[in-house]
Amino acid sequence: MATLWSKISSVLPLDEGKFPLQFRDSVDPSVVEVLSQCRQQLYNDKRTTGLSLHAQIVLDISWEKLNTGTWRDIDKEWRRVYSYGCLFKVAALCREDSTEETVRQAIRACDMGLLMGAAIMDDVLQALVRILNKELPKCSTEEAVKAKRVKLECASIPVIPENLSVPRINCPSLETFRRNYLLPLKPVILECVIDHWPALNQHPWSIKYLRSVAGCRTVPVEVGSRYTDESWSQTLLTVNQFIDRFIVNKNEASPGEERNSGYLAQHQLFDQIPELKEDIRLPEYCCLGEGEEDDITVNAWFGPGGTVSPLHQDPQQNFLAQVVGSKYIRLYSPDDTDKLYPHPSPLLHNTSQVEVEKPDVVRFPEFSKAPYLECVLQPGDMVFIPVQHWHYVRALQLSFSVSFWWS
Repeated sequence: MATLWSKISSVLPLDEGKFPLQFRDSVDPSVVEVLSQCRQQLYNDKRTTGLSLHAQIVLDISWEKLNTGTWRDIDKEWRRVYSYGCLFKVAALCREDSTEETVRQAIRACDMGLLMGAAIMDDVLQALVRILNKELPKCSTEEAVKAKRVKLECASIPVIPENLSVPRINCPSLETFRRNYLLPLKPVILECVIDHWPALNQHPWSIKYLRSVAGCRTVPVEVGSRYTDESWSQTLLTVNQFIDRFIVNKNEASPGEERNSGYLAQHQLFDQIPELKEDIRLPEYCCLGEGEEDDITVNAWFGPGGTVSPLHQDPQQNFLAQVVGSKYIRLYSPDDTDKLYPHPSPLLHNTSQVEVEKPDVVRFPEFSKAPYLECVLQPGDMVFIPVQHWHYVRALQLSFSVSFWWS
């Protein structure tokens, strides 16, 4: 059988001369020199100590650059430098040692490059992580038992009066959707439009399935029941760690520790883990937008029951598709913004101060006068949330949703 290093080598250039290292002047020449040393050690020095040391120098310097100022202002060249540092770290880890722990460290290095870096060498980090994933043992019997223990415990499902219910329609034509809902900006639940997704039929998403395809992958996790809480924060965990901490063991929290407080919500998940991206499809109704397919932002929302997205609005059209579990959703028109009390802070101007299901009527007396629609989204449903419409979402049970933001 081929060794791990021979598999890693197969996706790298054949020799040092074909290994690209070109950067703009914004990258310090001293850093380029260290990268050049990494390249030389990769092809000419069989020892890993020097490569590991120089790779860490590159990572430390570029990490400081990535964490200075706002993300939008970071020079993409430094993100590329960081990805090269991750690549060289993977090479140093795997050239001599192929233990399970080493493979996990290498996968984490790839994930950090995919999350924080920029694509290099025809997306070589993605190719490497596919190789490394195959080196890990499949889900253990103990993990499988844990997966079976997770029940879709459901909070009481709200009774939706007919006059407040979001309308439903079964597979409308493009023209019907455009004329009756898109142009007048009216919310609607589209039924039977995602039934063909592999995530719902060929290999339905479940805890066991997520462990098998992404368990060892490092992803950003939101910690806190809602992003407006003072205790809300973000951290990096593997998918397995997230499942064990916030879903499997959520009822075993120590005194004082908040339960149901972890949420995997990010737009990079499907690019980072293509196996999950292959399980979904872009809704055909997105073709009615003005942008290109590459302009559509696809988001993953995975977490336990009780997780809340506070009442907020988004600057684009939104399809929210429910794959696992159910969610309660309430929608308000942008015409009633003055009754919804947006935060005065520029950072949270698109978020209401009101706790929707337990409003403070003294502080927010006009809120009760704002008309709204509501629904319970079930697996297979997809709701259209028009641009700027305020929406509040609460997971009634363990839930996995996918949203598509488009213009």
